[in-house]
Amino acid sequence: MTALWIAHVTVTDPEAYGKYAKLAGPAIAAHGGVFVARGGRYVQLEGTDRARNVVARFPSVEAAEACYHSAEYQAALSHAIGAAERELVIVEETAP
Repeated sequence: MTALWIAHVTVTDPEAYGKYAKLAGPAIAAHGGVFVARGGRYVQLEGTDRARNVVARFPSVEAAEACYHSAEYQAALSHAIGAAERELVIVEETAP
């Protein structure tokens, strides 16, 4: 089953977060991740409003989790720490 990597982000240091974004995209792609939403228009109905919302589809929960723990993604993440407030969750998609 495919899985969605869903991140809700408030960027507090655009320069540092830009370094994260530049490195994170290739790391995500290397693990089979494809962006289906990256920023863009949204409507906040409940919970904490975060100006940046990102969704990537992976071949499986395991692939998404392997991406997160990979050396490439962790190198990218080092630039996001302290540069953003974020929540990140991986959710398995249900069959149509």
